[in-house]
Amino acid sequence: MILVGYSISKVLIGVLFVTLALLIVAIAYRKLLKYLGKGNPVAKDYCVLYSVEKNPASGEVEIYFTTDNPREVSIELLDSNFSLIKVLKADSFGEGGHIVRFESKEFENGNYFYCLRSDNQKTVKKLTILN
Repeated sequence: MILVGYSISKVLIGVLFVTLALLIVAIAYRKLLKYLGKGNPVAKDYCVLYSVEKNPASGEVEIYFTTDNPREVSIELLDSNFSLIKVLKADSFGEGGHIVRFESKEFENGNYFYCLRSDNQKTVKKLTILN
């Protein structure tokens, strides 16, 4: 391709400037992403609460959660208005997986929520009880 009115040196200098500008923009974008990524929560500081396997639940219900660090955890059952019905278990748990069991026949059929609460976290999941 022949560019009329431009010498090869001018075209090469133009290409170099465009390449340099794109490189500067890419570096600035990466720095911006790194800056905005600071302050993200560290996963090991939080528990992971899993969904109940049988939903709707009946009989004995198992609530499973994991933690990477030993911590005080409270597992609670809430009604549909997020009001506390019962603390299922409040204890100190070591690292690893844990199961908290409760009997669903103590409660009427309907929609409930179960909550994992620790010093820095509150996680809520939905549960339907159908006995």
